[in-house]
Amino acid sequence: MRAVTCEDGVLEVADVPDPAPDRGHVVLEVRACGICGSDLHARHHCDDLAADAAATGYDAFMRSDQSVVMGHEFCGEVVEHGPRTSRRLRPGTLAVSLPMVRVDGRVHTTGLSVHAPGGYAERGLAQEALTLPVPNGLPARTAALTEPMAVALHAVRRGEVGRKQVAYVIGCGPIGLGVIAMLKATGVGTVVAADFSPGRRALATALGADVVVDPAEQSPYDVHRERFVTAEGLLELAVGTTEKLRSVPMLPWWNVFRAADVAGLGPSAPVVFECVGVPGMINEVITSAPIWSRVVVVGVCMGNDEIRPSIGINKEIDLRFVLGYTPAEFREALHLLADGKVDPTPLVTGTVGLDGVAAAFDALGDPERHAKILVDPQYEEVEP
Repeated sequence: MRAVTCEDGVLEVADVPDPAPDRGHVVLEVRACGICGSDLHARHHCDDLAADAAATGYDAFMRSDQSVVMGHEFCGEVVEHGPRTSRRLRPGTLAVSLPMVRVDGRVHTTGLSVHAPGGYAERGLAQEALTLPVPNGLPARTAALTEPMAVALHAVRRGEVGRKQVAYVIGCGPIGLGVIAMLKATGVGTVVAADFSPGRRALATALGADVVVDPAEQSPYDVHRERFVTAEGLLELAVGTTEKLRSVPMLPWWNVFRAADVAGLGPSAPVVFECVGVPGMINEVITSAPIWSRVVVVGVCMGNDEIRPSIGINKEIDLRFVLGYTPAEFREALHLLADGKVDPTPLVTGTVGLDGVAAAFDALGDPERHAKILVDPQYEEVEP
């Protein structure tokens, strides 16, 4: 079959063996596969990513001297079953799958391991237990966005955003845009998005952001700043509230404080999603965001970074990092798309065939041209 391989950062179309399904596997004939930001990183930084993965206990991430078929955001039709499968998905069923496959007793990440070739190919391998039929006639090119939308849904869940809280999304690349869509789908009332790119600001509006700002002209935190307490205001709140409570004879004022904490009656604080992933951004958010902000780091920074902990301490910043999603979140993301509760189609700005993958990787470097490019193995276009 034809597939796009990556070795030493070079993407080229090659003839490779068809995937041979082993125990618990199904083979999908790929109908669409999204190009992910992690693929762009892995193309040139896979050795660094492999070292990081090994440090956390996974030592099978792709290396630069290996020939790997990337692509983990794919949708396709079931064409073959391996041994010891339930065959619950009949041939011809359009399906998506979590990008993990068990090979020789170990689970590998699809499209990011030499042992688990991905979806930049005519056919891809999937684990039957992780493969879901596409419901409600959802088109393959939309269903292929299930995986990145599951990433966004997981980030939103980890952010624990209340409906009445303000959510700030810093960076409107594909993941930031997905976060915006999922924030609105889960009922968050106020979403403020920021990006230097006019094109991506327009996409942020299309995906539901309530306010969109150019950070070169305005700090996103100036929007609704009046809803948040300042450092001086926090000190005055502590003194003033205690004075008022202690003026009431026999009142156990300390219990009132505790009850207010339990009931969540303190000053409002936002949730900030850092979706840029370049050195300095985490520190910028910690420094600029309101007191008591919860900061969810979604963007992947490929270099070393620094923060000033004393600022985070003074502001009691809650810093969280996110990765991936759960199987339940993947299924939920699929059904949010299929039920029409999330429309991710504005994300897709181009489609190429296998011969256009290298050009698509290059095109994604320009935020004014593209956000998400899909690969359709049956498509002949080479320019996205």
